[in-house]
Amino acid sequence: QVQLAESGGGSVQAGGSLRLSCAASGNIKRVNCIGWFRQAAGKEREPVAVIYPDGGPTYSAASVKGRFAISQDNAKNTVYLQMNSLKPEDTAMYYCAAGLVVGRKWPAREADFDYWGQGAQVTVSS
Repeated sequence: QVQLAESGGGSVQAGGSLRLSCAASGNIKRVNCIGWFRQAAGKEREPVAVIYPDGGPTYSAASVKGRFAISQDNAKNTVYLQMNSLKPEDTAMYYCAAGLVVGRKWPAREADFDYWGQGAQVTVSS
């Protein structure tokens, strides 16, 4: 099993920044990809960004390119999502997820991620 603990959500005005953290614990060798998904009220969950801790590429959604950056600290088994220039449409519940993904592909599929965090709310006001 892999446990994921998110932190760093909150409320911010448009144009502001937040950083989400996802600390992984347990048998993390079971996974090769960690990512962030988000779900806004009344909408389907969508992938935001993923990273391969073995040094592989990162992928991110077109809607966040240039504003969000995913990174990792392998020593801490932690993945971060730095979110800058936030917009009201970024308001959502953000979930950290981990899985064993075959092939490096985008967009990430929920079905490839077996482990999920509890979610962190991000609210951006105009």
